[in-house]
Amino acid sequence: MTTITLARDEDVGELTLFASHSFTHTFGHIYDPADLASFLAAWNPSEKLRAQIADPAWAIALAHGADGSIAGFIKMGPLDFELPEGQPGEDATELHQLYVGAAAQGKGIAAALMDWGIVWARERASILYLSVFTENARAQAFYRRYGFIDVGRNQFRVGNHVDEDRFFRLDL
Repeated sequence: MTTITLARDEDVGELTLFASHSFTHTFGHIYDPADLASFLAAWNPSEKLRAQIADPAWAIALAHGADGSIAGFIKMGPLDFELPEGQPGEDATELHQLYVGAAAQGKGIAAALMDWGIVWARERASILYLSVFTENARAQAFYRRYGFIDVGRNQFRVGNHVDEDRFFRLDL
Protein backbone atom coordinates (compact mmCIF):
# COMPACT_ATOMS: atom_id res chain seq x y z
CA MET A 1 0.00 0.00 0.00
CA THR A 2 1.25 3.48 -0.86
CA THR A 3 1.53 6.01 1.93
CA ILE A 4 1.05 9.62 0.82
CA THR A 5 2.00 12.55 3.03
CA LEU A 6 2.37 16.27 2.50
CA ALA A 7 5.96 17.38 2.13
CA ARG A 8 7.50 19.11 5.14
CA ASP A 9 10.62 21.22 5.55
CA GLU A 10 12.60 18.19 6.66
CA ASP A 11 11.77 16.45 3.34
CA VAL A 12 13.33 19.15 1.17
CA GLY A 13 16.80 17.63 0.87
CA GLU A 14 15.56 14.17 -0.12
CA LEU A 15 12.88 15.66 -2.40
CA THR A 16 15.41 17.86 -4.21
CA LEU A 17 17.65 14.86 -4.89
CA PHE A 18 14.71 12.65 -5.90
CA ALA A 19 13.29 15.25 -8.31
CA SER A 20 16.67 15.91 -9.96
CA HIS A 21 17.43 12.19 -10.26
CA SER A 22 13.97 11.42 -11.69
CA PHE A 23 14.15 14.20 -14.28
CA THR A 24 17.68 13.21 -15.28
CA HIS A 25 16.78 9.51 -15.50
CA THR A 26 13.76 10.26 -17.67
CA PHE A 27 15.02 13.09 -19.86
CA GLY A 28 18.76 13.59 -19.27
CA HIS A 29 19.79 11.85 -22.50
CA ILE A 30 18.06 14.60 -24.52
CA TYR A 31 20.10 17.54 -23.26
CA ASP A 32 23.60 18.90 -23.39
CA PRO A 33 25.10 18.40 -19.89
CA ALA A 34 25.54 22.17 -19.39
CA ASP A 35 21.88 22.84 -20.28
CA LEU A 36 20.73 20.07 -17.95
CA ALA A 37 22.91 21.33 -15.08
CA SER A 38 21.67 24.93 -15.37
CA PHE A 39 18.05 23.74 -15.55
CA LEU A 40 18.35 21.49 -12.50
CA ALA A 41 20.00 24.26 -10.47
CA ALA A 42 17.01 26.54 -11.08
CA TRP A 43 14.21 23.95 -11.22
CA ASN A 44 13.71 22.82 -7.62
CA PRO A 45 16.15 24.68 -5.37
CA SER A 46 15.68 24.05 -1.66
CA GLU A 47 14.55 27.60 -0.89
CA LYS A 48 11.86 27.46 -3.61
CA LEU A 49 10.55 24.12 -2.31
CA ARG A 50 10.52 25.43 1.27
CA ALA A 51 8.48 28.46 0.17
CA GLN A 52 6.02 26.26 -1.75
CA ILE A 53 5.63 23.90 1.22
CA ALA A 54 4.79 26.88 3.46
CA ASP A 55 2.37 28.47 0.95
CA PRO A 56 -1.25 27.17 1.12
CA ALA A 57 -1.65 27.87 -2.61
CA TRP A 58 0.79 25.00 -3.23
CA ALA A 59 0.88 21.35 -2.19
CA ILE A 60 3.58 18.76 -2.62
CA ALA A 61 2.54 15.23 -1.77
CA LEU A 62 5.06 12.44 -1.33
CA ALA A 63 4.53 8.73 -1.89
CA HIS A 64 6.76 6.66 0.35
CA GLY A 65 8.20 3.24 -0.36
CA ALA A 66 8.23 0.38 2.14
CA ASP A 67 11.57 1.64 3.47
CA GLY A 68 10.14 5.12 4.07
CA SER A 69 12.08 6.79 1.25
CA ILE A 70 10.39 8.89 -1.42
CA ALA A 71 9.05 6.71 -4.24
CA GLY A 72 7.23 9.51 -6.05
CA PHE A 73 5.76 12.99 -5.69
CA ILE A 74 3.19 15.35 -7.13
CA LYS A 75 3.39 19.15 -7.01
CA MET A 76 0.20 21.18 -7.37
CA GLY A 77 -0.18 24.96 -7.42
CA PRO A 78 -1.14 28.14 -9.25
CA LEU A 79 -0.80 28.44 -13.01
CA ASP A 80 2.66 29.60 -14.00
CA PHE A 81 2.47 29.53 -17.80
CA GLU A 82 0.62 31.37 -20.51
CA LEU A 83 -2.34 29.31 -21.63
CA PRO A 84 -3.04 28.63 -25.30
CA GLU A 85 -5.41 31.12 -26.88
CA GLY A 86 -9.01 30.47 -26.00
CA GLN A 87 -8.29 28.44 -22.86
CA PRO A 88 -9.89 29.75 -19.66
CA GLY A 89 -7.52 30.64 -16.84
CA GLU A 90 -9.91 31.75 -14.13
CA ASP A 91 -10.68 29.11 -11.55
CA ALA A 92 -7.79 26.95 -12.75
CA THR A 93 -4.84 25.28 -11.09
CA GLU A 94 -1.86 23.33 -12.36
CA LEU A 95 -0.26 19.98 -11.87
CA HIS A 96 3.37 21.12 -12.03
CA GLN A 97 5.19 17.83 -11.57
CA LEU A 98 4.39 14.16 -11.13
CA TYR A 99 7.35 11.77 -10.90
CA VAL A 100 7.69 8.20 -9.76
CA GLY A 101 11.10 6.62 -9.28
CA ALA A 102 12.10 3.97 -11.82
CA ALA A 103 12.08 1.15 -9.23
CA ALA A 104 8.53 2.08 -8.13
CA GLN A 105 6.94 2.40 -11.57
CA GLY A 106 4.09 0.05 -12.40
CA LYS A 107 3.05 -0.31 -8.75
CA GLY A 108 0.10 2.12 -8.69
CA ILE A 109 2.04 5.01 -7.16
CA ALA A 110 1.41 7.39 -10.07
CA ALA A 111 -2.32 6.62 -9.89
CA ALA A 112 -2.40 7.16 -6.11
CA LEU A 113 -0.63 10.50 -6.50
CA MET A 114 -2.88 11.56 -9.39
CA ASP A 115 -6.00 10.65 -7.42
CA TRP A 116 -4.68 12.74 -4.52
CA GLY A 117 -3.88 15.65 -6.87
CA ILE A 118 -7.32 15.66 -8.46
CA VAL A 119 -9.00 15.77 -5.04
CA TRP A 120 -6.71 18.66 -4.06
CA ALA A 121 -7.49 20.50 -7.32
CA ARG A 122 -11.28 20.00 -7.04
CA GLU A 123 -11.22 21.71 -3.65
CA ARG A 124 -9.70 24.82 -5.26
CA ALA A 125 -10.63 25.06 -8.94
CA SER A 126 -12.82 23.82 -11.75
CA ILE A 127 -10.02 23.28 -14.29
CA LEU A 128 -6.71 21.45 -13.93
CA TYR A 129 -3.90 22.03 -16.44
CA LEU A 130 -0.57 20.36 -16.99
CA SER A 131 2.18 20.42 -19.56
CA VAL A 132 3.76 17.21 -20.88
CA PHE A 133 6.65 16.57 -23.28
CA THR A 134 5.42 15.69 -26.78
CA GLU A 135 7.61 12.58 -26.88
CA ASN A 136 6.48 11.26 -23.49
CA ALA A 137 3.77 8.96 -24.85
CA ARG A 138 3.51 6.98 -21.61
CA ALA A 139 2.69 10.09 -19.57
CA GLN A 140 0.25 11.35 -22.18
CA ALA A 141 -1.60 8.01 -22.18
CA PHE A 142 -1.72 8.10 -18.36
CA TYR A 143 -3.23 11.60 -18.34
CA ARG A 144 -5.75 10.72 -21.06
CA ARG A 145 -6.99 7.81 -18.91
CA TYR A 146 -7.95 10.44 -16.35
CA GLY A 147 -9.90 12.43 -18.94
CA PHE A 148 -7.31 15.10 -19.76
CA ILE A 149 -7.52 16.49 -23.29
CA ASP A 150 -4.79 18.10 -25.38
CA VAL A 151 -5.53 21.82 -25.77
CA GLY A 152 -2.39 23.26 -27.35
CA ARG A 153 1.35 23.55 -27.44
CA ASN A 154 3.87 24.92 -25.02
CA GLN A 155 7.59 25.53 -25.17
CA PHE A 156 9.64 24.14 -22.29
CA ARG A 157 13.17 25.42 -21.89
CA VAL A 158 16.02 23.38 -20.46
CA GLY A 159 19.02 25.69 -20.55
CA ASN A 160 19.38 26.74 -24.18
CA HIS A 161 17.37 23.76 -25.43
CA VAL A 162 13.68 24.29 -26.21
CA ASP A 163 11.30 21.33 -26.18
CA GLU A 164 7.77 21.24 -27.46
CA ASP A 165 5.29 20.24 -24.78
CA ARG A 166 1.55 19.81 -24.98
CA PHE A 167 -0.94 21.49 -22.66
CA PHE A 168 -3.51 19.14 -21.23
CA ARG A 169 -6.73 20.18 -19.46
CA LEU A 170 -9.15 18.38 -17.19
CA ASP A 171 -12.49 19.94 -16.36
CA LEU A 172 -13.10 19.15 -12.74
